[in-house]
Amino acid sequence: MPHITFIHGLSNKPEPDKLHQIWRHALAKGISGIDLGDQGVTTTMVYWADVLYPEPDPNVVDYESTLERILQELDASGNAQIPVGTTDKEKHFLQAMRAYETRMSDAEIANASENGSTDDKATKLERIPLPWSIKKKIMDAKIRDAYLYLFNKEFSPRPGTTYRVQEEVRSRFINDLKKVKTNGPHIVVSHSMGTMVAYDCLKRVPGCPAIDSLMTMGSPLGIDEVQDCFKPEWTRDNGYPRSQIKTQWVNVYDHLDVVCGADPKIANDFCDGGIERIQDLSVTNEGTWRHSVVKYLAHDEVRCALLKMLGL
Repeated sequence: MPHITFIHGLSNKPEPDKLHQIWRHALAKGISGIDLGDQGVTTTMVYWADVLYPEPDPNVVDYESTLERILQELDASGNAQIPVGTTDKEKHFLQAMRAYETRMSDAEIANASENGSTDDKATKLERIPLPWSIKKKIMDAKIRDAYLYLFNKEFSPRPGTTYRVQEEVRSRFINDLKKVKTNGPHIVVSHSMGTMVAYDCLKRVPGCPAIDSLMTMGSPLGIDEVQDCFKPEWTRDNGYPRSQIKTQWVNVYDHLDVVCGADPKIANDFCDGGIERIQDLSVTNEGTWRHSVVKYLAHDEVRCALLKMLGL
């Protein structure tokens, strides 16, 4: 029986069971929908939003919407704040990541937020026609969440609870993989920052179970500063986790997705002995907010690739 392990991305999320249902329902919708239960495919969700956010977001219905009226409909709930950083390497990472999002100063962003402005200064995020009151929250969550994970920072999402973020999230991902008992293909389907977690574990953590195939969607793995955090295990010529991915890795992107848009194609960044093995798959998500996992999972191309991975 085939199995899919899902892992979500940045920002706060609904509680685990609800989020799991949203992903399955997104795949099942429409004429070309895949009902995983009918296909005999079991699934689990690696959930780690509680490591960074105090409580699940209660607005479950919003995550299934594509109307893009409020933050929850943009995978951007929560109130993350960009840290300052303590070392030169951390400060460089934070500054570089912010530069991918905007060339505006904090004062200019505050003024744009007050005026409902959608100023265009030629960066990916600024070209998205959303008010800065929303866009800044997206930027802050992306940068803060990635920083806490990649630099394994200590963080307390709620009183009485403290995590070493990378260690905790790695542990959850690897333990969930170890629990999977299947004689069919085991696929990991990851979105957003979850693609970083999946890659990091498969490439850099000894004892991480191997999988048959990996699907990454809306992935920031193409960003130089993210790749630098995977050294020395990662190199451009030998970044592919050959021993951990048995068959294929498909990377799905929308070039206007603000999380991956800086460098959406990653096949040339994660080669196997200098040979490109990743299939970069371009899709066009409708609407203003191109990063939605619901939109990615609705594409026929994504579903066909997943069915092939599952051997169905």
